[in-house]
Amino acid sequence: MSEVKKLLCEGAKTMDVSLSDEQVRKLLDYHALINKWNKVYNLSAIREPLESIKKHFLDSFSILDFIQSGLLLDVGSGAGLPGIIIAIMKPKTKVFVIDSVGKKCRFMQTVKTELGLENLTVINDRVESFNYPESFSQITSRAFASAIDTVNKTKHLISNDGRYLLMKGDNIAQENIENMKSTVHILKVPFVSDNRSLLEIKI
Repeated sequence: MSEVKKLLCEGAKTMDVSLSDEQVRKLLDYHALINKWNKVYNLSAIREPLESIKKHFLDSFSILDFIQSGLLLDVGSGAGLPGIIIAIMKPKTKVFVIDSVGKKCRFMQTVKTELGLENLTVINDRVESFNYPESFSQITSRAFASAIDTVNKTKHLISNDGRYLLMKGDNIAQENIENMKSTVHILKVPFVSDNRSLLEIKI
């Protein structure tokens, strides 16, 4: 077993995340594609393969318990985090990943095609300009903008009973969320010392 696969599986086990053989294969293929494309397209500042598993993959695992079936929009997806991880791990969730940078969307489209992710849709657009005939019940982001900016740019897309699931570090106190129905969840990510949290905002 490779060190990358070992770390992925050990981390998932520690987090009580169940992985099928097919999911392991898709996650490792996705990881390999990130490493390959990152050499040319600068998708992520994290280039060391094991660090990528910890700070991208296990970090994305940490919000899986909050994800429901239905329509989900991942804003400012970049290399597809956490959106592509969610699409792999939650096949009953229809995941839309949106980014304004063309090369990042081309990468995510390649991942969709090579991994056969039928529940994934890639959108190359600014989220404030994007429209869809159905509302999204969940909107996620990992490194997009402040909570208030994210809400303001996407409020035309979220359903009346929708939820924002915004991944943050330890800077929650800096978010201007006093007038929002919000809950802060502390996230536990194995092998990572950085403080991680999830800001859940209900409409």
